[in-house]
Amino acid sequence: MIDARCSCGALSLSLPRPSRLVVACHCIDCQRRTGAPFGVGAFYPIEAVTISGAPKEYVRSAASGGEVRSYFCSDCGSTVCWKADNLPAMIGVAVGAIADPDYPAPVRSVFEQSKHAWVEIGDTAVEHFEQGSARKNSG
Repeated sequence: MIDARCSCGALSLSLPRPSRLVVACHCIDCQRRTGAPFGVGAFYPIEAVTISGAPKEYVRSAASGGEVRSYFCSDCGSTVCWKADNLPAMIGVAVGAIADPDYPAPVRSVFEQSKHAWVEIGDTAVEHFEQGSARKNSG
């Protein structure tokens, strides 16, 4: 099992294995959520994730349509996971909350229209999208 947790440890998730769907998101909302130039999430089927602790929920409109529900620790404020209306069977887990330098790299980079110019994600195996996963970049 893999452990993901907030900074203080009050909120944690048990994950079955590394995810094959790891996504770097450059949307403005993820930049603000993380305080970094992009967010990285590992996506799991909801039923495969066990949550321990009592997360606080924040709901916002998503750039991809629908809503995103972010779950964070009410003690330390770390966002650990989120659910998006456009992926109802999945839960996104902040790769930083997993804190494993050997965790798999992103296979997809989305909302590159707002990507910082100095950021480079992956190699030729990474799929790049100007917006969500619907429109691919031509580069």
